[in-house]
Amino acid sequence: MDKNFTIEKNFTQYKKVFLEQNSKLNLISKNDEKFLYEKHIYDSLSIKLTGCIRDGLTLLDIGCGGGFPCVPIAIEFPEVNVIGIDSIRKKINAINEIKNALDLKNLSVICDRAENIKNKRFDIITSRAVADLAKIAEYALPLLKKDGVFVAYKSRKYQEELDGAQKVFAKYKANVLDIINYELPLDEVYERNLIVIGF
Repeated sequence: MDKNFTIEKNFTQYKKVFLEQNSKLNLISKNDEKFLYEKHIYDSLSIKLTGCIRDGLTLLDIGCGGGFPCVPIAIEFPEVNVIGIDSIRKKINAINEIKNALDLKNLSVICDRAENIKNKRFDIITSRAVADLAKIAEYALPLLKKDGVFVAYKSRKYQEELDGAQKVFAKYKANVLDIINYELPLDEVYERNLIVIGF
């Protein structure tokens, strides 16, 4: 991903709609509003670095919160069926407002907890800023298709979480397939990591 990005038209509209919702619900901090693209949209779209997204796949975003990464992914990949799940109704309502304003037909949201999803499996599962890796893997791995991937967005302090998640990985016979390090396009060094997990 190029640090010298340009904000495409659809993200310009998204930014406007998101900030309207944020003024009502405080989905991200006021300080972060100035860095919406750099800290949130760019970070959400770093999943491109994994090469795992293809048309026709289903993606579940666990703990989607204010819509990251599910909404930017739905905008960028209109042929991917994106589902966001979060237990906080006001956040789900906000994503629905954004979805309707942008006419995102490939995005749907569920107000519930991931452990309540039954009899469904997904090609890709994402989680960003939700819980430590052991806890979120316990939710994600039972919902992952056999050839699918779970992509956890983590900070530079990921190694400790990885160590703590080994028992959960062993329980589900899962492995770390890749660890992708990248930096957000900010003046200061802001390291991020994608932990890619599969069977």
